[in-house]
Amino acid sequence: MKSKSLLGNIGVQVVIAMIIGALVGFIMGESASVFAPLGTIFIHLIKMLVIPLVLVSIISGAASLGDSPSAGKIGIGTFGFFIVTSGIAVVLALVMGNLFQPGAGVDFTAHSSPDLMEVTKEHGALPGVMDTFIGMIPTNVFESLNGGNILQILVFSIFFGIALTKVKGDGAKPILAALNTVVDAFVWMINCVMIIAPIGVFGLMADSVGTFGFDALEVVFKLFAVFVAAILIYGFIFFPLVVQLFSRASARQFISAMKKPQVMALSTASSMATLPVNMETCEEDLKVSKATTAFVLPLGATINMSGNAIYYGLVAMFFAQMYNVDLSMTAYAAIIFTSTLGAIGQAGVPGPSFLVVAVLLAAGIPIDGLPLLFALDRVFDMIRTALNITGDAACALIMDKYTEVNVKADSERSLS
Repeated sequence: MKSKSLLGNIGVQVVIAMIIGALVGFIMGESASVFAPLGTIFIHLIKMLVIPLVLVSIISGAASLGDSPSAGKIGIGTFGFFIVTSGIAVVLALVMGNLFQPGAGVDFTAHSSPDLMEVTKEHGALPGVMDTFIGMIPTNVFESLNGGNILQILVFSIFFGIALTKVKGDGAKPILAALNTVVDAFVWMINCVMIIAPIGVFGLMADSVGTFGFDALEVVFKLFAVFVAAILIYGFIFFPLVVQLFSRASARQFISAMKKPQVMALSTASSMATLPVNMETCEEDLKVSKATTAFVLPLGATINMSGNAIYYGLVAMFFAQMYNVDLSMTAYAAIIFTSTLGAIGQAGVPGPSFLVVAVLLAAGIPIDGLPLLFALDRVFDMIRTALNITGDAACALIMDKYTEVNVKADSERSLS
């Protein structure tokens, strides 16, 4: 019974499909390309969903945030902390990607779709960073959706989501309810697509290994090693240092207290499932007030995804190197912007591989090889979740000190 339930797990199926596909590719050689259409169908299904999924999930997330008490100082501080730390996480990923070159060694240029290579050339020809920021503002949102301009879609979605919370009365409630329903519908569609993920991964692995040999797998494990190194730097150096400098707790105390929720995050790969343990740790071990814990941690479990931001940045570098894409400053700016907002807007979306598509498209990087990462996706997810909840706790510690200072200042003003 146990083995049956194990084989029914999509992650196990993908790993098995990857192994079988690699063996078939090794045995058949270049003739294994006959299985390539299986992977192409899977890639097209992902591309079909990613644009509307990003649109509705970001609008819904922005509306939920705007409807919360985030207008207060603690809300602004919390949201600012998550934005800044996610942005720094992407920059760290880009630096480590450039330093260690995880995607170097295998030339996938000839293996990518002609239309994707054309997109890459167009993005690479853009003149500079300022044009990226100007170009983020859509002149016609329907053209942005039709053309798959992720940056413009993100800007419009955030603006529209916040605007919905400013509508007077209950007029926006039906729209918000409808948006949540649409998000649920997309979740169902994604789950349907994931049913055929093993077939798609088999086709892509057979084709890739048949064409490039086992070098294609070696670079994936190199990416994993660089990813783990980046997570360790951020989780055991950056966040403890921030806690040491800006909170009442010491870095040693913080690292020691976070062991329990980190183990929970590794086992569940879910920030929400880890939330009760993280709240208990913050209140009892790190002495964060109940009010701060109750606000910061649930919000963090929803929008703080610094581990995902590192993943997005590294995967973008990984595929850019695999496909010999020379990234311009514009492309780097697009990766940082899309990775940061994509990580924050990921709440409720199962599996990060769909939003990483948005990051790759924004920088003009081919996505053909994305299913190569699916076999290790669960492991990637476990590790980045552990970093995400560590960031939540760090933010709670800092906001607790920050709000305490404000309370004292307010009381002094009232006495005077």
